This record gives sequence, C-alpha cells and structure tokens, in this order.
Amino acid sequence: MWAVARACGLSHSDAADAVQGSWLRLLQHLQSIRDPARVGGWLTTTVRREALLLLRKERTGVVSYEVVDDPDPASAVLEADDRRLLWKTVSTLHEPCRTLLQLVAIDLGSQQMAARLGLPMGSVGPTRARCLEKLRTLISIQETAQ
Repeated sequence: MWAVARACGLSHSDAADAVQGSWLRLLQHLQSIRDPARVGGWLTTTVRREALLLLRKERTGVVSYEVVDDPDPASAVLEADDRRLLWKTVSTLHEPCRTLLQLVAIDLGSQQMAARLGLPMGSVGPTRARCLEKLRTLISIQETAQ
C-alpha cells in the first residue's frame, strides 16, 4: 500500500495519510466484503483513490512542504497510455456496464449507483462483478493481440 501511495507522487506524510485512510475505509466496509481473498486488490485500489484525493486537495490550495522526487517520465507516459486504453475499452461496453464502471471509478456508493442506473440495490454488486469480468476479458484479448 505504501508503494502505491508513493508511486502516485505523495510526500511521506501524505502517503501515510492515504494508507491510514485506506485501512479506515476497509473497517467501514468490512461487513460488505464477500471474498476475503480479494481484499488486497481492494486495498490497492482504495489507497490509489485516497492518494488521488489528496493530490486533488493539494492542487486546490493545501501546500505540502516535503520535497518529493520527480516521478519517472517514462512511467508516467506508460501509465497515461494504460489509462487511455482502459477508458477506450470501457467505452466499447454496452450499458449498464459502461456507466456503472464510470460510476465505480469516481467511487460512487452502491445506493447512488443503483438510483442512477435504475437498478435494485441488490443488483449493483452482481452487475459490477459481471461488468468487471467483461472488461477483464476485453483487456486480456487486447493484450494477447499485442
């Protein structure tokens, strides 16, 4: 988790905040964990979201006084290309998957997703799982083709 937070370009103290915030979110969502084997991936995604949130706050006026090494420009280009490819692939999915995955990316809660998509609350999780599986399959096909 620490490496993910630092890879996002956070200072030492901000990375510590992102990691701590991720553990707190896990505690808040503990009752909704269905597959304990996937908690590691969930924490990785959550720490990345926490880091991006902190970076957004920093851009809007919160100043960090700790000096952070410049990120590797080649890595930044590759990550940007990966993000572009991911969203290009998401855009090829049919509804409700396309919209649902966009809502997942902005970390909208299940109740709000259900309301926006017109789905029953109990359908959001299974629908998200099916959509993510479709996305994984498409990405796997693209990687195999390369």
